[in-house]
Amino acid sequence: MTNDFLAFAPISAAAAEASGACPARTLLDEMMARVGVDGLVAAHADVGLLARVDQHAAAVREALHHAGRAVDAVSLAAYAKSIAAAALRMGRTLPEPGHAPMTGTAWLAAEWHLMRLVAVCMIAYSTGLL
Repeated sequence: MTNDFLAFAPISAAAAEASGACPARTLLDEMMARVGVDGLVAAHADVGLLARVDQHAAAVREALHHAGRAVDAVSLAAYAKSIAAAALRMGRTLPEPGHAPMTGTAWLAAEWHLMRLVAVCMIAYSTGLL
């Protein structure tokens, strides 16, 4: 499957379903593989980037709060899926796992949707969901 058809196509959807894995956590795992690991490593090495990701995380929390949703796997996955789908409708792509920007400088120049998805990953990780 490609980004042209699905916002997030889990690498092993059949295995996740067969194992009884939570679909929301599976999607969050996929997002972490696509942008979270590289984005968070870069953010922890660059205080300016970390501040930007933190601002995006605050906006995610605020959006969930205003929607009456908890900060949990289901809500974060739904939020991430909507950001990814909107980006794809605008012709933006999501990197394949291992192909996201690597440096703080590259992340500071990254498009908005990628920064917002890294923020979702940061929240998921910091709350123990990943």
